[in-house]
Amino acid sequence: MRTPRMAVVVLLAAGVALAGCGDGADVTGPPATPTSSPTPTVAPTDTVTPTGTVPSSTPPASVAPSAPPAGSVPPGGLKPPPGGPRLPPGPGATELTGTVEAGVEPGCVLLDGHQLVGGPKDVLVAGARVTVTGRAQPDLMSTCQQGVPFLVESARRS
Repeated sequence: MRTPRMAVVVLLAAGVALAGCGDGADVTGPPATPTSSPTPTVAPTDTVTPTGTVPSSTPPASVAPSAPPAGSVPPGGLKPPPGGPRLPPGPGATELTGTVEAGVEPGCVLLDGHQLVGGPKDVLVAGARVTVTGRAQPDLMSTCQQGVPFLVESARRS
């Protein structure tokens, strides 16, 4: 007698636990209708007035591109004029001066034990005396297999 009662208790407990998992929707009846009014939609080009009404759609006014503000940095960065005054290296930057050497792999160039990564290819050619500004990046992977990678920010012949 004890086993059937235990089975009934277990089934009831399972039924109560599973009833909590449902979303409470009645799947046998008609679909529910919303009780609140629908939210009005506004097209991206429409403007909403303070009263909440939406005026007729008008095309947005075109915005003419403006000139960059005075003293701003151009997209290519600051480049000192040839033969003119130089800008000091930025915080954390290093300046190297010497003669560029060809690396053992094609396209690789070295300066004072640093592998030069980036920079103007017409300036960084084997045999050229240059001054480069940049940052050493010892954890950078490279196929050049020699020198500490040095990310060139600027380079000029010296």
